[in-house]
Amino acid sequence: MIVEVRPRWAFVLPVRGGPDGLTVVRGGVLHRLLDIGPGEPPVLVCVAQPSRERVVFSARGASRPARAWAIDRMRQALGVDQDLRPFYERFRFDPLIGRAVRSDPAMRVGGKPEPFEALAWAVCEQLIETDRAFAIQRRLVWRLGRRCAETGLRTAPAAEVLSRQAPALLASFGLSEGRARLLARVAAAIARGRIDLYESDHERTWQRLRAIPGIGSWTVQMLALTGQGRLDQLPAGDLGFLKLVGRLRGGNPRARATETEVDEFFARFDPWAGLAGMHALRAARGSRFYSRTSLNSRVSHGASSSAARISASPA
Repeated sequence: MIVEVRPRWAFVLPVRGGPDGLTVVRGGVLHRLLDIGPGEPPVLVCVAQPSRERVVFSARGASRPARAWAIDRMRQALGVDQDLRPFYERFRFDPLIGRAVRSDPAMRVGGKPEPFEALAWAVCEQLIETDRAFAIQRRLVWRLGRRCAETGLRTAPAAEVLSRQAPALLASFGLSEGRARLLARVAAAIARGRIDLYESDHERTWQRLRAIPGIGSWTVQMLALTGQGRLDQLPAGDLGFLKLVGRLRGGNPRARATETEVDEFFARFDPWAGLAGMHALRAARGSRFYSRTSLNSRVSHGASSSAARISASPA
């Protein structure tokens, strides 16, 4: 199956693979293997951009509906269908993010093709250094993801698979015992249908997730921003934003804002607070207000992708 898309706004295909090992770029073509579910073989999706006006998706494997689903999920993950012109027109001269917006109008929030992947990876990144989190994710993919014999690519572990694992095994990949139990508990809730991450009422889904001990606002907002295409959602408790807003508000390089203060600071960017936050982190790069954060790895730049080194993300 081949689908050609004409982006609604400036778009540049990412030229680097992801730090979790799931996405690979070969010869300028992005490759990603997606798990469709039990009884179906994984689908290989390849994405190329022959010109600024054309982005071509191809899918191999499984049934035609499964291939169509996989392409649709990759379209959302890459943000190729997003019309960001209103955002650009409104904020291109903004004193905080205007220069970053003008210099990289094609920037997207790097998303995940499946909401559960975004949720599981957010759990892995809670209160841990970014490099350690990426290493844990790679171990999970290598051990529990489904493998394509032809390409060597693997899928992200499905909720059904993770729900069957003993917390001790998950902890052996580098998770703390508490995070390992939490990941297994969240996976079980998804696998057994108690929580539907594809439900159109996102707020109700978030409320159910927040009822699980260990799932806080940051984790839910990361799911929303990177797994459900909600550009209005800002992970306000992220260390990068706490430091950035704290310093901008008072000029003290050691100051940290509260989560509420971060939300208030970015309220004027509604309904693009999440996207504006990514631009703000980029605008602060190289200045005394900059702080490295795992969110930098969620940015798909027009020219290249950035990978941060340190984060301390809350629940």
